[in-house]
Amino acid sequence: MNSKARIIFFLLASFICVQLFACAQENEVHPIKNQRETENMNTMKLKITFGASSFSATLENNVTTSAFIKQLPLILKMNELHNNEKHADLKISLPSDAADRGTILNGDLMLYGSNTLVLFYKTFSTSYNYTKIGKISDPTGLAEALGSGNVIITFEVE
Repeated sequence: MNSKARIIFFLLASFICVQLFACAQENEVHPIKNQRETENMNTMKLKITFGASSFSATLENNVTTSAFIKQLPLILKMNELHNNEKHADLKISLPSDAADRGTILNGDLMLYGSNTLVLFYKTFSTSYNYTKIGKISDPTGLAEALGSGNVIITFEVE
Protein backbone atom coordinates (compact mmCIF):
# COMPACT_ATOMS: atom_id res chain seq x y z
CA MET A 1 0.00 0.00 0.00
CA ASN A 2 1.42 3.40 -0.93
CA SER A 3 1.61 6.30 1.55
CA LYS A 4 -1.43 8.06 0.06
CA ALA A 5 -3.56 4.92 0.50
CA ARG A 6 -2.29 4.52 4.08
CA ILE A 7 -3.26 8.10 4.95
CA ILE A 8 -6.75 7.64 3.44
CA PHE A 9 -7.13 4.32 5.28
CA PHE A 10 -5.99 5.88 8.57
CA LEU A 11 -8.38 8.85 8.18
CA LEU A 12 -11.28 6.58 7.28
CA ALA A 13 -10.58 4.25 10.23
CA SER A 14 -10.29 7.26 12.56
CA PHE A 15 -13.60 8.65 11.29
CA ILE A 16 -15.36 5.31 11.88
CA CYS A 17 -13.95 5.09 15.43
CA VAL A 18 -15.13 8.63 16.23
CA GLN A 19 -18.61 7.81 14.91
CA LEU A 20 -18.81 4.62 16.96
CA PHE A 21 -17.70 6.48 20.08
CA ALA A 22 -20.31 9.19 19.47
CA CYS A 23 -23.07 6.59 19.06
CA ALA A 24 -22.04 4.85 22.27
CA GLN A 25 -22.06 8.17 24.14
CA GLU A 26 -25.50 9.07 22.74
CA ASN A 27 -26.96 5.75 23.93
CA GLU A 28 -25.64 6.40 27.42
CA VAL A 29 -27.22 9.87 27.62
CA HIS A 30 -30.81 8.88 26.81
CA PRO A 31 -31.37 6.59 29.82
CA ILE A 32 -30.20 9.39 32.11
CA LYS A 33 -32.52 11.84 30.41
CA ASN A 34 -35.45 9.40 30.69
CA GLN A 35 -34.59 8.77 34.34
CA ARG A 36 -34.63 12.53 35.02
CA GLU A 37 -37.98 12.89 33.25
CA THR A 38 -39.38 10.05 35.37
CA GLU A 39 -38.01 11.62 38.56
CA ASN A 40 -39.56 14.97 37.60
CA MET A 41 -42.95 13.30 37.01
CA ASN A 42 -42.77 11.56 40.39
CA THR A 43 -42.16 14.82 42.22
CA MET A 44 -44.34 17.11 40.12
CA LYS A 45 -47.33 18.60 41.87
CA LEU A 46 -50.49 20.08 40.44
CA LYS A 47 -52.15 23.17 41.88
CA ILE A 48 -55.94 23.14 41.62
CA THR A 49 -57.59 26.50 42.34
CA PHE A 50 -61.21 27.61 42.40
CA GLY A 51 -62.71 30.60 44.15
CA ALA A 52 -60.69 31.24 47.31
CA SER A 53 -59.69 27.57 47.63
CA SER A 54 -56.51 25.87 46.48
CA PHE A 55 -55.52 22.20 46.66
CA SER A 56 -52.31 20.37 45.79
CA ALA A 57 -52.34 17.08 43.91
CA THR A 58 -49.68 14.43 43.39
CA LEU A 59 -49.50 13.35 39.76
CA GLU A 60 -49.31 9.82 38.38
CA ASN A 61 -46.33 8.81 36.28
CA ASN A 62 -48.02 7.81 33.02
CA VAL A 63 -48.43 8.97 29.42
CA THR A 64 -51.87 10.44 30.13
CA THR A 65 -50.47 12.69 32.84
CA SER A 66 -47.53 13.69 30.61
CA ALA A 67 -49.95 14.76 27.87
CA PHE A 68 -52.18 16.54 30.41
CA ILE A 69 -49.25 18.53 31.80
CA LYS A 70 -48.41 19.79 28.30
CA GLN A 71 -51.83 21.51 28.22
CA LEU A 72 -51.27 23.41 31.49
CA PRO A 73 -52.18 25.92 32.68
CA LEU A 74 -55.85 25.21 32.04
CA ILE A 75 -58.92 27.11 33.16
CA LEU A 76 -62.03 24.94 32.83
CA LYS A 77 -65.69 25.34 33.58
CA MET A 78 -66.37 22.05 35.33
CA ASN A 79 -69.94 20.85 35.49
CA GLU A 80 -71.56 19.12 38.44
CA LEU A 81 -72.58 15.48 37.99
CA HIS A 82 -74.16 12.95 40.39
CA ASN A 83 -73.39 15.05 43.47
CA ASN A 84 -69.87 13.49 43.60
CA GLU A 85 -67.84 14.92 40.70
CA LYS A 86 -67.01 17.91 38.54
CA HIS A 87 -66.15 17.25 34.89
CA ALA A 88 -65.15 19.10 31.74
CA ASP A 89 -64.27 18.11 28.20
CA LEU A 90 -60.72 18.93 27.14
CA LYS A 91 -60.08 20.48 23.72
CA ILE A 92 -57.38 17.91 22.98
CA SER A 93 -57.81 14.17 23.51
CA LEU A 94 -55.26 12.47 25.74
CA PRO A 95 -53.86 8.96 25.48
CA SER A 96 -55.74 6.74 27.90
CA ASP A 97 -55.30 3.45 29.69
CA ALA A 98 -58.67 3.14 31.36
CA ALA A 99 -59.27 0.51 34.00
CA ASP A 100 -62.08 -0.45 36.33
CA ARG A 101 -61.16 1.44 39.50
CA GLY A 102 -63.81 -0.23 41.67
CA THR A 103 -63.73 2.54 44.26
CA ILE A 104 -63.26 6.21 43.49
CA LEU A 105 -61.70 8.21 46.31
CA ASN A 106 -62.38 11.77 47.37
CA GLY A 107 -59.77 13.88 45.56
CA ASP A 108 -59.12 11.55 42.60
CA LEU A 109 -58.38 13.36 39.33
CA MET A 110 -59.09 11.08 36.37
CA LEU A 111 -59.73 10.94 32.67
CA TYR A 112 -62.96 9.42 31.37
CA GLY A 113 -62.70 8.31 27.76
CA SER A 114 -59.98 10.29 26.05
CA ASN A 115 -61.02 13.87 26.74
CA THR A 116 -63.19 14.22 29.85
CA LEU A 117 -61.34 15.43 32.93
CA VAL A 118 -63.06 14.45 36.18
CA LEU A 119 -62.38 15.69 39.70
CA PHE A 120 -64.12 13.51 42.28
CA TYR A 121 -65.04 15.01 45.63
CA LYS A 122 -66.72 12.01 47.28
CA THR A 123 -65.71 8.38 47.76
CA PHE A 124 -67.99 5.79 46.11
CA SER A 125 -68.00 2.48 44.22
CA THR A 126 -68.22 2.44 40.43
CA SER A 127 -68.03 0.06 37.50
CA TYR A 128 -66.89 2.81 35.10
CA ASN A 129 -63.37 2.80 33.66
CA TYR A 130 -61.01 5.74 34.21
CA THR A 131 -57.37 6.62 33.61
CA LYS A 132 -55.77 8.03 36.75
CA ILE A 133 -54.02 11.41 36.42
CA GLY A 134 -53.48 12.30 40.05
CA LYS A 135 -54.85 12.62 43.56
CA ILE A 136 -55.35 15.63 45.80
CA SER A 137 -52.88 15.19 48.63
CA ASP A 138 -55.29 16.34 51.37
CA PRO A 139 -58.90 16.44 50.14
CA THR A 140 -60.27 17.59 53.52
CA GLY A 141 -62.95 20.21 52.81
CA LEU A 142 -62.91 19.60 49.05
CA ALA A 143 -66.64 18.84 48.74
CA GLU A 144 -67.62 21.92 50.75
CA ALA A 145 -65.24 24.16 48.81
CA LEU A 146 -66.50 22.94 45.42
CA GLY A 147 -70.16 23.35 46.34
CA SER A 148 -73.11 21.84 44.52
CA GLY A 149 -73.02 23.69 41.19
CA ASN A 150 -70.70 24.23 38.26
CA VAL A 151 -67.35 25.82 39.03
CA ILE A 152 -64.40 27.44 37.22
CA ILE A 153 -61.19 25.56 38.11
CA THR A 154 -57.59 26.42 37.26
CA PHE A 155 -55.05 23.60 36.88
CA GLU A 156 -51.36 24.52 36.86
CA VAL A 157 -48.02 23.01 37.73
CA GLU A 158 -47.11 23.85 41.31
